[in-house]
Amino acid sequence: QVQLVESGGGLVQAGDSLRLSCAASGRTISVYHMAWFRQAQGKEREFVAGFSWRDQVDYADSVKGRFTIDRENTKNTVYLQMNSLKHEDTAVYYCAAAQEMDWTLPKNSDRYNYWGQGTQVTVSS
Repeated sequence: QVQLVESGGGLVQAGDSLRLSCAASGRTISVYHMAWFRQAQGKEREFVAGFSWRDQVDYADSVKGRFTIDRENTKNTVYLQMNSLKHEDTAVYYCAAAQEMDWTLPKNSDRYNYWGQGTQVTVSS
């Protein structure tokens, strides 16, 4: 199985950028669907961005054009570059991995087997 550790969260102002990292250990990320989810206070966890083990990439409509997901296989790490941050991006951000034969990237959090502990992102308006 894989272990995931997020980092890079913090307090920023609207319009600023942040880069989140998700360091994986135990197994290579190349065999998993990898995704970022977020959960704002009082709201359900929602899909932000992800890529399948066949490199299909997808984003939530709310972050398209502002966020970019990528990975560095040699470091077994996934990143989320977040630009033009808005107050409504404030949430705890989670990295997740899903081990499935289906190559289609899942957006339902129930499909993900492994989760990091989360990192807080706070955007002041």
